[in-house]
Amino acid sequence: MIVVIQCKDQVGLVAGITGVLAKEQLNIVSLREHVDKIENRFFIRVHLEVETDSQALESKLKQVLPEDAVIKVNPLPEKKVVVLVTKEYHCLGDILIRHYFKTLGAQVQCVIGNHDTLENICQRFDIPFYLVSHEQKDRDVFESQVSSLIDKYTPDYIVLAKFMRILSPGFVAKYTGRLINIHHSFLPAFVGASPYRQAFERGVKLIGATAHFVTNELDEGPIIAQQIIPVTHSHTAGDMMKAGKEIETAVLAKALHLVFEDRVFVYKNKTVVFE
Repeated sequence: MIVVIQCKDQVGLVAGITGVLAKEQLNIVSLREHVDKIENRFFIRVHLEVETDSQALESKLKQVLPEDAVIKVNPLPEKKVVVLVTKEYHCLGDILIRHYFKTLGAQVQCVIGNHDTLENICQRFDIPFYLVSHEQKDRDVFESQVSSLIDKYTPDYIVLAKFMRILSPGFVAKYTGRLINIHHSFLPAFVGASPYRQAFERGVKLIGATAHFVTNELDEGPIIAQQIIPVTHSHTAGDMMKAGKEIETAVLAKALHLVFEDRVFVYKNKTVVFE
């Protein structure tokens, strides 16, 4: 069982929390905490050895915490996810393989694509695939159709695995804190179309990828994980694209692992990540 809490910082928080857990005879396997001095914000993640009544425990913890405390008691169920895709296979392929071998930490409920390019790979893994074309549709109509499918599965998170559509503020607001995106740059960097071509033409010596939560500010959401790799003048744009796809796959996999294990806290536009 995992207990995650964030609240205003004050003296005695750790003692109060661990006191409640000790009184309930709940053994602590691991405990990580952090204080953001600038925001006066306290974050803690506690891994407990046994399960207990989550609602009762949450109620008892509230009694020793500030009024603004956000408490989540999670008895470690696998998360449920829906994946949105367009045409690129690398991130989806990695997710489906991890799902098949039960190393993803979540159950993929379905895949929704605005092209049918990746339908075949979903069929091979026996994962439902839904085609929702965006062509000759208003964005509101397109997003409404996508949203109806998502809601059918009530997922914990929606993963944008190279889903190349800009989402409206209304769609983002509906799934606040649940939309995870992989971006093809070490943000902030080359935005818009053909990022690797831009990087090649600029002669960069590092390329990277960023996994983040989606907000209304395009590619500016709270960052979960990032990674970079060196490149040289001998790399072609094609070489960079190939390396970029590999790093995108790795960064998204790391981010999903962290989120699914309740290791990521979001406050304002930043994250605290207990790796």
